[in-house]
Amino acid sequence: MFKLLKIIAKAGEATEKYPFAPMPVSPGFRGKPEFTAQQCIACAACAVACPPNALTVKTNTAEGRRTWALNLGRCIFCGRCEEVCPTRAITLSPDFELAVGNKNDLLQQATFTLASCVCCGTPFAPAKEIEYAVALMQASGLPELEVEATRTQFATCPDCKRKAALASIEPAQHLRKGNA
Repeated sequence: MFKLLKIIAKAGEATEKYPFAPMPVSPGFRGKPEFTAQQCIACAACAVACPPNALTVKTNTAEGRRTWALNLGRCIFCGRCEEVCPTRAITLSPDFELAVGNKNDLLQQATFTLASCVCCGTPFAPAKEIEYAVALMQASGLPELEVEATRTQFATCPDCKRKAALASIEPAQHLRKGNA
């Protein structure tokens, strides 16, 4: 009996002390997605890339807002959202303890304001996304006049851009001859 206790004492502990002590995780462990709303531009790239549709983005043009939502109950911790986010607003943390008493506690939401079109006034895109695109143009070294000209393009809704493009097209010569 003493021989067995002596062997056990030499062997040491074979298991972790979890849950009584923190569980060590490996570097690069993909745990709970952490969202920073201040960095997010509401581009919805994360929602498009999310395989289980844990991330959703809903646009309400009548109210002029876009709602971003993450349901951690659906998340498979694949890391696609972190990979595609252009502003690093989503990062995967080492936190893996997600047990909650109420399933609504697994839902995270953020609301973003939509910018209005400079031509017709219809809300169409997140204001932060437009500012981000303009900031990228400035960072690329374009002259300030070009940046301001592109700002107007970015602040115009697709319908108004389409109407302006169609208005600038001259009718083809063969169409004029057929009508004359």
